[in-house]
Amino acid sequence: MIIYNVTVNIDDSAHDQWLKWIKEHIPQVLATGKFKEAKLTKVLVEEDMGGQTYSVQYRAHSRETLDAYYKEDADRLRTDGAKLFADKMLAFRTELEIVDEYSVDFK
Repeated sequence: MIIYNVTVNIDDSAHDQWLKWIKEHIPQVLATGKFKEAKLTKVLVEEDMGGQTYSVQYRAHSRETLDAYYKEDADRLRTDGAKLFADKMLAFRTELEIVDEYSVDFK
């Protein structure tokens, strides 16, 4: 299983608008059918550059479906955010491979 992680630092002046936008954007990414689920998280470390930082983790069905997302959907879906938030947003993407998963059930 592959996690496609997008980390975004958003300027405080655009934060509220971006947060509203990303909550609409994530379902659009999921609608491509390439991902099983997504999690939006806030990074709890203050950045020297200021602003607020978030991470969106999309769980891809497979390496092949992530590659298909890049080929078929990524450019179109990235363009909206780039146009709306231009110099107010800094994003970088990483791919994570799940090696093993653990859970515990406290009862």
